[in-house]
Amino acid sequence: MAFTLRNYQRDAVKATVEHFRSSDESAVIVLPTGAGKSLVIAELARLAKRKILVLAHVKELVEQNHAKYESYGLKASIFSAGLKQKSTSQQVTFASIQSVARNLDAFSEAYSLVIIDECHRVSGNVDHESIVDQESAVDQEGKVDNESQYLQLIRQLKQHNKNLKVLGLTATPYRMGIGWIYRYHYHGYCRADEPRPFAHCIYELPLNYMVKNGFLTPPKVVDAAITHYDFSSLKSDAAGRYNEREVNELLSRYPRVTQGIIEQVEWLANKEPKRRGVMIFAASVQHAVEITGYLDATKTALITGKTPNQERNELISKFKSGQLTFLVNVSVLTTGFDAPHVDLIAILRPTESVSLYQQIVGRGLRLSEGKKDCLVIDYAGNGFDLFYPEVGAPKPSSESVPVMVHCPRCDFANTFWGLTDDSGHIIEHYGRKCWGVEVDPQGEKIPCDYRFRFKECRHCGAENDIAARDCQRCHEALIDPDDQLKAALQLKDALVIRCAGVTFEESNGRLKIIYHDEQGDELSESFDLSHKGQQHVFNQLFGRRFKQGAEPRKFTRIDQVMSASESFAAPDYVIARKVSSKGAGQIWRVQERIFDYQGAYRKANQL
Repeated sequence: MAFTLRNYQRDAVKATVEHFRSSDESAVIVLPTGAGKSLVIAELARLAKRKILVLAHVKELVEQNHAKYESYGLKASIFSAGLKQKSTSQQVTFASIQSVARNLDAFSEAYSLVIIDECHRVSGNVDHESIVDQESAVDQEGKVDNESQYLQLIRQLKQHNKNLKVLGLTATPYRMGIGWIYRYHYHGYCRADEPRPFAHCIYELPLNYMVKNGFLTPPKVVDAAITHYDFSSLKSDAAGRYNEREVNELLSRYPRVTQGIIEQVEWLANKEPKRRGVMIFAASVQHAVEITGYLDATKTALITGKTPNQERNELISKFKSGQLTFLVNVSVLTTGFDAPHVDLIAILRPTESVSLYQQIVGRGLRLSEGKKDCLVIDYAGNGFDLFYPEVGAPKPSSESVPVMVHCPRCDFANTFWGLTDDSGHIIEHYGRKCWGVEVDPQGEKIPCDYRFRFKECRHCGAENDIAARDCQRCHEALIDPDDQLKAALQLKDALVIRCAGVTFEESNGRLKIIYHDEQGDELSESFDLSHKGQQHVFNQLFGRRFKQGAEPRKFTRIDQVMSASESFAAPDYVIARKVSSKGAGQIWRVQERIFDYQGAYRKANQL
């Protein structure tokens, strides 16, 4: 029996059809875990007129997506070694990427569309005309990773249809190392200056919408009430994973912590109202075995990557039926696992991956009769925000909140981390570049290049990202602020201050700027704003950065500056050189002002 699509699922289908009618560029649909991506896939497959291929990385997803499609009374092929079927005879084929990659010759015909479930696993640009096979990444167990296999397949299929369309679906559209997996968002902003695996996000539904409208169970995130693990000394790899040996060595120093954590998890699971399904995510196999030893053996299952398939299926079946309460696992049940009754998630493993964290929590957000919430406890101190994922820009401080900053050039409403007062007014924001996109008369998307924080090129005056090494316009090398500071600190006739703030005052008809060091030292300089040349210098240094670049202004009079003095940005460092003057004492002339500093030296008032 066919399912009835929800409004947002129909909107996602409509957005896909409209996008591919006008473009061959790859696209992404973002729907939270539990939003019914398989139904969107089934409807798109049903509407297709030509041959299409639906890919997933685990057999459970292949089977689930296939079942939803056949619920329409239609037939589809399955190509998956794990499901013991390898057929492409039907118009629609649901396949495992691993099985397809090992049998590329079986896909030597024209496909019109490739749909990739859990598409955040894809690396490389799928739209590139000459997709280059990347080196296969190897995971901790020595198995070849799936990521480059997608690109091999797409390259193969494009040989038979150069206009092949590629659609990805995911709940977490980002990857460790690169951030967002797409470049342009349909709301009109640009996620990245450089190409990403996918070109466009054409539809997105936020998690809070799904919760507020009753489509997902509310997550009840609570702090661990007892001592939790401290994994801060460990270093992760590019995928956000940790070395298992190092994890085990660290955990061996917490022999009583694990037992205490599990005692609390058991207590929470058994207190009224009792929790029906508890998933525990362990940091390593050794850790998982230890955890399992503290739990009631008659109510607990342990699943790792080495658990035989038949045993794994039996254990999962018992868990889903309620015969087992606790399911301990190590990195194997984060995607493609559907147990709606799960109402307690205990995270005992570290990760630097926002995507993985959200996938883990997503296991407990599906609706189930009698389920009111899902308790989520993070014993590893990962500290991610489910509703505001920290992608590309880590949260600067615990007080930081998302703030909206309009671009003065294109008026796009950017969302940056920032600080607000009690009334909600922005005190400070940490945005660097506008993410707005403009469309030229030919319909081409042009990212806005306005920068709120910038490094100015001495050769051509272009504004560059504060981390840039070479000028984007003239390609000359930009001066490294650390090199500037190091050189100045070695000079006997130079003075460097960490600037904690500035004050402005009028002095003999000129604007005097006083730079205050955190230790009380001062440097000053003056500008004659009646002189156009000095006006230009002042406005480039301070007027351009007025209100952190959100409201750049050109000042022509001292009284204009004085009335707005609280909204000027101060440089992080000021460098001055000693000048000789007979009988006038020691005089310093400001030569460099370093704004938006990022480097090895400590800034004012930093620990």
